[in-house]
Amino acid sequence: MKLIANWAEVPKFESEDDEALFWKDTRIEPRLMNQSLLKADNRDSTTITLRFDPRMLARIKRIARSRYLNYQSMIKQWLSERLEREQRETNGQ
Repeated sequence: MKLIANWAEVPKFESEDDEALFWKDTRIEPRLMNQSLLKADNRDSTTITLRFDPRMLARIKRIARSRYLNYQSMIKQWLSERLEREQRETNGQ
């Protein structure tokens, strides 16, 4: 399995089939993915503290790692998706 350590290593693809073949045996190094996520999230933000049961946090981290994500970014994504759903449900009533 080839690991991508730099975005410049990802070629331009002629078709979706070519891209699928490439990603079949290639993965992005988690460090590169995390750096990209952190750079993409350059909006103003507020730091908060949440307390999690250690087992729950371990499960969250395991899921995030399997998706090559930073666990905090994944939690923010989950919260954002839930807020959207709540808003749709509230506006739909």
